[in-house]
Amino acid sequence: MPLSLSFVVPVYNRPDELRELLSSMTRLEGSIPFEVVVVDDGSKPGCDEVMREFPGMNIHYYYKENTGPGDSRNYGMKRATGNYFIILDSDCLLSADYLLAVEESLNAEYVDCFGGPDAAHSNFNLRQKAISFVMTSFWTTGGIRGNKRKLKPYEPRSFNMGISQKAFEISGGFGNLHPGEDPELVQRLWDLGFKTKYIERALVYHKRRITWSSYARQIYKFGLARSILNVKKPKYASWVFWLPIFVVLLGLTSLILGLLGCFNMLYFVLAYAIFLAFTGMLNLKSFRALFMIPFVFAIQSIAYAIGFIRGWFYLSVLHCDPHKKFPQMFCK
Repeated sequence: MPLSLSFVVPVYNRPDELRELLSSMTRLEGSIPFEVVVVDDGSKPGCDEVMREFPGMNIHYYYKENTGPGDSRNYGMKRATGNYFIILDSDCLLSADYLLAVEESLNAEYVDCFGGPDAAHSNFNLRQKAISFVMTSFWTTGGIRGNKRKLKPYEPRSFNMGISQKAFEISGGFGNLHPGEDPELVQRLWDLGFKTKYIERALVYHKRRITWSSYARQIYKFGLARSILNVKKPKYASWVFWLPIFVVLLGLTSLILGLLGCFNMLYFVLAYAIFLAFTGMLNLKSFRALFMIPFVFAIQSIAYAIGFIRGWFYLSVLHCDPHKKFPQMFCK
């Protein structure tokens, strides 16, 4: 059966980002037909004016009450007419050959769910580039985010995820965990026998317009969500998810030993920080990145570790109910 593609984009109070995403779709290469289903999750005001700026694009706009991104994606997929859905965050931009890469990959090896990488566009500001570097670099996360070689099977993320109509209907789509609804769905798909894969050329540029405090809160929730998933689906738990905790413990231990007069471990940590800073500076081509990269890495590691350890303690040690202990992690 030939592919019939539907982009599904939930949006909440981000008309400018949505406009930029739709603009990037006008520059997609090839002649593959597609529709765009925009689900406005209660924005005030709504984003309907943005749709009028793209009269030549096949866009379907739906406005509903705010229920969270997972439910909004399900809402859009139920109304999409394609047989394969591509889920995107509204703050993403598509690479020009995105559709060509997806079509070529699925025709060569069809799967019912795929994911692709995210990167920083050259037009992004330094904060956005630094966050993208720290979240995707081999030297900070082992490259597990958006790298098919690091985690098998590959676990697609909802900022750039494809899922077939069949897989959506059988699985029921996204659950109410947020964040973490995307790996939770993927794990259910695996249990149902569906396969996933990574499409390297299906690239999106992820803007992440967030402050330092909101970034820390987001990463904290990522750590907490992963601990919840480890309890719900322990067979998919991996030592890799403990790496940020190891990094934080290594840093704290080196500081304590340094205060006691033993500097060997502290020298190692400082050498790594300097290496990471210079790697980021060369990658981003900015002297300011020399100072920003270690700062971002520290925020990411500490915030994730706090969230993960807190969830692990309450759920795995005290055996609390995640819905009762962390109700803020579940959309109603």
